[in-house]
Amino acid sequence: MNITVVGTGYVGLVVGACLAETGNTVCCADIDHDKIDGLRENILPIYEPGLEALVERNQREARLSFTTDIPAAIASAEVLFIAVGTPPGEDGSADLKHVLSVAAMVGRHMAREMVIVTKSTVPVGTAEKVAAVVKKEAAHPFYLCSNPEFLKEGVAVEDFMRPDRVVLGVDSQHARRVMTDLYAPFVRTGKPVILMDIASAEMTKYAANGMLATRISFMNEIANLCEKVGADIDFVRRGIGSDSRIGPSFLFPGPGYGGSCFPKDVKALVRMAAECDVPLDVLGAVEQANERQKRRLVAKLRHALDGKLKGCHVALWGLAFKPGTDDMREAPSLTIIDSLLSEGVSLCVHDPVAMDHARNILGNRIDYAGTNYEALAGADALVIVTDWNEYRHPDFERVKRSLKQPVIVDGRNLYDVEKMRELGVRYHSIGRATA
Repeated sequence: MNITVVGTGYVGLVVGACLAETGNTVCCADIDHDKIDGLRENILPIYEPGLEALVERNQREARLSFTTDIPAAIASAEVLFIAVGTPPGEDGSADLKHVLSVAAMVGRHMAREMVIVTKSTVPVGTAEKVAAVVKKEAAHPFYLCSNPEFLKEGVAVEDFMRPDRVVLGVDSQHARRVMTDLYAPFVRTGKPVILMDIASAEMTKYAANGMLATRISFMNEIANLCEKVGADIDFVRRGIGSDSRIGPSFLFPGPGYGGSCFPKDVKALVRMAAECDVPLDVLGAVEQANERQKRRLVAKLRHALDGKLKGCHVALWGLAFKPGTDDMREAPSLTIIDSLLSEGVSLCVHDPVAMDHARNILGNRIDYAGTNYEALAGADALVIVTDWNEYRHPDFERVKRSLKQPVIVDGRNLYDVEKMRELGVRYHSIGRATA
């Protein structure tokens, strides 16, 4: 098929590259000339394992191309994916201006029958708005599909190529046939293609992210309670995760969720419900709990340093909101860094891939280390925010020698409490005893 993807951000780039990999002719279009010039040279604007090789190979074999000529890209498309951003507005609702702008361009420039797919995360009712905008100028038949993405940063290529499920909200037999055919190569192992109405598909993405965010905040609150009553969150996590009704995923405590999806989508879902006069009290509490949790490590550090933060120098490992990505959007590290700087703490940070993004965001307010060990030099304590593999088995004797005092505040529970006690490390983690 001839496919156009409008938007070459995280979602659009993965979608385009993976669809090209199965033999489709894919054109990814964007208004950002610098980004498109870079992509033509196989320079990606994001870090995502496996994606660079996919882009390079499919460009070389002429299945994947990049352009800023959006009208021409629209004119060539049998299937067009809208994958532009839907940033939160001041009231938390999803801003649809970019989605509807693309829809207007599609109406003006479509040159054949087309399936229009909303891949961006959008509120229920967006497809109707897209249809209304396209219909004003469309000279050819068009059909709608809501195809929410469920890509996890760090494993997005794997998620797309081998999905748990494909959700398709369609309003016609034509869209149903075209989209099931398009996704057939990705579900050969028997994973389901779930067909539904468009409104249900639009809601499915928000409901999924709301549920996952709820699990994270719930486990963080249970971990905080464990500390007070003398329980161990690792045992509790394993105990409840072995229940088939619950399962083990998203049960690890930490410094709160971040990234481009959970914070934005929880806010948008709460706002959508408020507009319908349907209270979502659970999700409101999830959001509040997450904001509190982002500050939890600062309180732990203050306690570990005997209540004195001003004038201290701290090493921080991990800036991205999760391992496997350089994405720092809504990252807990940013809240922690801002809080520490406001209390007169100086910082030296390290992250395996997010350092350039950190410099763009934080500038010279903090120091940047070439390695995780370099960040430790002369620090009063080490704070771990992101659970990169590189941080899981450090040379603890080297860590102790580099720090002024052996204090580690671990927001990811990477280390064994008893081992830290034996090593003479004053170790503070989430939901477990203090070493």
